[in-house]
Amino acid sequence: MTAEAPALSHRARTAVLALVGDAVVVLVFAALGRGFHGEANPVLGVLSTAWPFLVGGAVGWSFPLVRRRPRAVWPSGVTVWLGAYVVGMLLRGLTGQGLALTFLVVAFCFLGLFLVGWRAAARWIARVVGRR
Repeated sequence: MTAEAPALSHRARTAVLALVGDAVVVLVFAALGRGFHGEANPVLGVLSTAWPFLVGGAVGWSFPLVRRRPRAVWPSGVTVWLGAYVVGMLLRGLTGQGLALTFLVVAFCFLGLFLVGWRAAARWIARVVGRR
């Protein structure tokens, strides 16, 4: 006799997908940045660039409001964005990674646009589909 694993609730499934979506945004950010600079060792290089922002995103996810409404633009998207950016930059600074002004601006804009943006797009799509 085998016991089946219980299915994830809709809420848990939504949270997992949102968390994965946020991680993908950070990894794409790191991959694009490394690609533009032609840096070697793509996998380790991307992980080396991404880890401070992944930790920062996890800090954002530690807030209960984010876990309750993970797809919400506010407060979830903004909280994850600011957590990823602020904590990510602090960790980069503490570990001797670069903090050039252009990188600060590009990271702020990219992470904001995509960590908040995918949530806004999902909300818009849900509204359009819900009207049909």
